[in-house]
Amino acid sequence: QVQLVESGGGLVQAGGSLRLSCAASGRAVSNYAMGWFRQVSGKEREFVAASSWSGGSTYYADSVKGRFTISRDNAKNTVYLQMSSLKPEDTAVYYCAGGLRVADFGSRRQYDFWGQGTQVTVSS
Repeated sequence: QVQLVESGGGLVQAGGSLRLSCAASGRAVSNYAMGWFRQVSGKEREFVAASSWSGGSTYYADSVKGRFTISRDNAKNTVYLQMSSLKPEDTAVYYCAGGLRVADFGSRRQYDFWGQGTQVTVSS
């Protein structure tokens, strides 16, 4: 079984930074496309960032482009989301996901495995 566990969430002031981690077990993240999504109460889970299986291509939602960076550390079997210049509207539960046959990196239905999420709260 593939398990993904997010960590690194917390409370941060607007303009600050956080680095989320997604630790994988069971399979190597180098074999999967990896994505980050976020969700607030009453709203759909939305795409944040994604990385192709090779790590050669990355994709970002317009709302986070230039502020967030997705990366991989294959030795640690971990995917990261570096978040900078955080805004109150970034407040959400952040989820990591992996998929073997991802054609549309922004579609949550393209991913096969999901973590339980980590809360990020940005105060104004």
